[in-house]
Amino acid sequence: MNNKQIEAVEQVFQGGDYAFACTFDRFNERIRIDYYDGNLLSITEHIRSIFTKEYTKCIVKAQREHVSYFLSMGYTIEGMIEAYFSGSDAYLMTLYNADWRRNSLSWLEEDHLLAAVRSKQATPLTEKPRMRRGTEEDAEALAILYKNVFAVYPTPMDNPKYIEKVMKNDTIFFLIEDKDVIVSAASAEINRTYKNAEMTDCATLSANRKAGTMRHLILALEQELLKEKIYYAYSIARSRSFGMNAVLYQLNYQYGGRLVNNVRIFNDWENMNLWSKPLIKSAE
Repeated sequence: MNNKQIEAVEQVFQGGDYAFACTFDRFNERIRIDYYDGNLLSITEHIRSIFTKEYTKCIVKAQREHVSYFLSMGYTIEGMIEAYFSGSDAYLMTLYNADWRRNSLSWLEEDHLLAAVRSKQATPLTEKPRMRRGTEEDAEALAILYKNVFAVYPTPMDNPKYIEKVMKNDTIFFLIEDKDVIVSAASAEINRTYKNAEMTDCATLSANRKAGTMRHLILALEQELLKEKIYYAYSIARSRSFGMNAVLYQLNYQYGGRLVNNVRIFNDWENMNLWSKPLIKSAE
């Protein structure tokens, strides 16, 4: 990963009859609107004004009742996150500034991978490994893990200071160690406003990818989230990753679509699959 990677920056815009929050992500050449309220015409006009040539993709997390409006303004539905807005679904609506960003040459291949994921029989989970919640003291070791697993990553997870920052901003990590070395980790980025969390930053050293390691970590995160009164989980997985998509499918996450050329990861732009799961159902 590139230590000089620029962190995404969130900015809140307000007008006389609207407000919205936009994340400017220069590394991944995109802007993302996670929250909006008020006059939709004013909002979409303002979005157009900030969706400049340096960004090639715009994503809006739209409420169900606003999907038809965004379609009428030229947006496309790329996927859905079940129950994102405190139980109501979010629809990811997109605009593009470049043809290359809109087109994928690996779409059919990833369709076949998804079909293989669905047909694979889940292996029984082995005995639960020793896991623990990560702390800020683990930031250095976590950064080494992410640097060893990913050559390129959408966020600067090889920077210990960045990891400390996200921990302070309500991101929970769970990790597995072997001889005092972190060999696997995953996190849950909490949104307390909407009672949801993104399962993300899933990484395991190649020698330790067995015995349901990541399934155990995500299950532990789910239980921790329920203690925090967070009831809905979702994840965005590399469409080319059989293992990660299989983990989510086997844990009863529901597939919600695919985001085209969404982020830079490993050595290329990659499509990302959306998965979501209401935790309150899993706890019954």
